[in-house]
Amino acid sequence: MPTILSKKIRLFTCLFFISIFSFSQSEDSYIALLAPQELMTKVNAIVRYDNQKVEINAIDDMVVHTKRIVTIYNKYGDKHANSLEFYSDNSSIKTIEARIYDGFGEEIKKIKKNDFTDNSAVSGGTLYSDSRIKYYDYTPIDYPYTIEFISEVKHNTTAFIPQWRPINGYFLAIQHAEYKIENNSGIPLKLKKENIENNNVVEVSEHHFTIENLPGVNYESYSPSLVTFTPNIKPALTKFNMNGVEGVNTNWQDFGKWVYGELLTGTDILPQSAIDDVKALTAGVDDKIERAKLVYKYMQDKTRYISVQIGIGGWKPMLADDVNKLGYGDCKGLTNYTKALLEAVDVPSYYTLVFGGRTILDIDDEFSSAQGNHAILCVPNDDENIFLECTSQTNPFGFSAGFTDDRAVLLVKPEGGEIVRTKIYEAEESVQKTNAEVIMDAAGGFTADVNIETTGFQYSLHEGIENNTERDQHSHYKDYWDNINNITIENITVKNDKESIVLNENVILSASNYASKSGDRLIFQPNMFNTVTTIPTRYIDRKLEFKVDRSFKDTDEFIIQLPEGFIVEAMTDSKEIKTQFGSYNFKVEPLDGNKLKYTRTYILLKGDYPKEDYKAFRDFRRQIVKHDKSKIVLIKA
Repeated sequence: MPTILSKKIRLFTCLFFISIFSFSQSEDSYIALLAPQELMTKVNAIVRYDNQKVEINAIDDMVVHTKRIVTIYNKYGDKHANSLEFYSDNSSIKTIEARIYDGFGEEIKKIKKNDFTDNSAVSGGTLYSDSRIKYYDYTPIDYPYTIEFISEVKHNTTAFIPQWRPINGYFLAIQHAEYKIENNSGIPLKLKKENIENNNVVEVSEHHFTIENLPGVNYESYSPSLVTFTPNIKPALTKFNMNGVEGVNTNWQDFGKWVYGELLTGTDILPQSAIDDVKALTAGVDDKIERAKLVYKYMQDKTRYISVQIGIGGWKPMLADDVNKLGYGDCKGLTNYTKALLEAVDVPSYYTLVFGGRTILDIDDEFSSAQGNHAILCVPNDDENIFLECTSQTNPFGFSAGFTDDRAVLLVKPEGGEIVRTKIYEAEESVQKTNAEVIMDAAGGFTADVNIETTGFQYSLHEGIENNTERDQHSHYKDYWDNINNITIENITVKNDKESIVLNENVILSASNYASKSGDRLIFQPNMFNTVTTIPTRYIDRKLEFKVDRSFKDTDEFIIQLPEGFIVEAMTDSKEIKTQFGSYNFKVEPLDGNKLKYTRTYILLKGDYPKEDYKAFRDFRRQIVKHDKSKIVLIKA
């Protein structure tokens, strides 16, 4: 075994004669310090070599070859090891192995196929699934280290051709990455190329791409999603096979028609008892939306969500009859079941595919393929589409903020697919209104009766608190008002009006020593219950555009009863700020009875903004933080 000293001498020799001797890809890619110096600045890992080759041999025969070498410099880079492969009844792992090298390129571990952990690829909330994963979780002894991963996976489906997204994280540099599709099927292959300009991408041929020496992307506050500005190649066959069922995919209309005909048709048959239930429930209700509300509540009360990854590629829903009998289903099954119930009472609806999540991600309207990770239901109502989240037992009817709002989705209709956009919640619809009655005492403490009313996106941030334990609720409000020391929560009442989609929280609390004492004076911050405390990070030379995902509006009104014997000696003048990003204003007014009224309005507007405007955006937020800290000085009369 070579000693550490001998390793260092050999590495020094390599570095000294680097200008004389050249290294092949297989030699220098394993030595951490031989990565290009220009790539090593502010990175957690460097992809030294990444070669992905996709062979499409027939409509039901695809083989994916992967070889990847990654040098990892710290614990934050461990996630880029990516030593894993997925498989199922319709795919098989032919080859999987890995090797670990130390910083000097010496092999320290070889991982064979049997050394990989084999687990279900889905969460514990999944009832049953054939999706599995083989992975190796390496615990490093030291940094840097290099991991080489090799795999070959055979697929019987061609509906999910791997995309090429070589940059899958911040602070990750690329020394060499390559992607090639060999289409031997005779079926036309379509590609969409995104963000290949200015990212060192070379188009070797129509289906062959490489990247050389691409520096890592540094994370910046309010950055847009990585997929919007890093290289991405999307492939799809115009005819495909999904687990034995062939489909056509020349455009979204064709794809949607295939989903309707092959995945949905025949799955919506209900037992007569369920049909009788919903017909009796909606008898005499003429308005179709009111009928839909009653049916939606019926479905929520009768079912619960459990992930069920079966059927055609996990895309085909359970039979509506089975959901009705068992009382559970996944997003596909529950959506399809609700659709069948609505049809029974003459309310038309459309099964809808969507990328669900807090982060807004669109179905690509320009490129038809198997996209989406979630299913919801669309109920058309004149010029408006109402979207129903069928996996929630508590969601209000038609509420989509926070998970499926403001994104392109695919409506599945008998005549074909149609791309539409889900509801955008404007600032005036996403309001948080905080009112408080505050009584201060001469020692600087106070008692308060605080009421918070939220709608829209802000409702989604607060909704669910009513279901927490009393202990968790107390912890929540102490964290929420962490600007108040020595806080005691006296009473909590939460009312969730799902019809109006308004959440009302009433909290009675007290705090000691909130105001600081200075002789005969008390000094305190009148904005007790809704302060902005963080200023976005400053960048001397920002590289990325920035994005505000959602609009909102905060309105605050606090009536403050001053301690007996104290009057106002000084307070900050009112302030109003208007910008392209939103607006802010506050003022303090004296009221009769030795009271003050503090009012504040803060509006933030969604938008995609150029990097040149970031300084102005940061200044807007900085001013808000400053004015939210405004003080009032009281003095004994």
